[in-house]
Amino acid sequence: MAEGENTAAGNGQATEGNEQQFFVQKIYLKDLSFESPQAPDIFTHDDWKPEVSVQVGNNASRLSDTAFETELTITVTATHAEKTIYLAEVQYGGVFTIKGFDDATRRQLLGAYCPTQIFPYIRETVGDLVMKGGFPQMVLQPINFEALYIQHEQQRAAQADEAPDARPN
Repeated sequence: MAEGENTAAGNGQATEGNEQQFFVQKIYLKDLSFESPQAPDIFTHDDWKPEVSVQVGNNASRLSDTAFETELTITVTATHAEKTIYLAEVQYGGVFTIKGFDDATRRQLLGAYCPTQIFPYIRETVGDLVMKGGFPQMVLQPINFEALYIQHEQQRAAQADEAPDARPN
């Protein structure tokens, strides 16, 4: 990617002489868990309609000067009559090369663009895992990681404004 060129995740500005680089090194399954505490009894009920909740977690860390890991965790919990029918938790990681971007753009890449790249893999794994557990396939709806990132940044800024001791002099 040439200096000053727009990226899919935003307009990063490189310092003069630095080339902007972003690419995926590896996307991999990091952790997988499935529990079905009501099996096999739940399979004998015809009238259950589970309530399903989905939780999303995202974490990023620096591996080297230009390599970063983004972890995306999806937890799906299905309940019926206040009992857990199944719990599926899948965590994928991605290693990304990010070079020549300012700090704000790098945070945006790690917090929004990288999870978007990982999501199709985790979506397929969750769907297959739930189905292999004997339940109808769970189809995760698309997630707007850009909007979640903006919301997170706004909350972070609001917390910084509320904590006057945390502000630099």
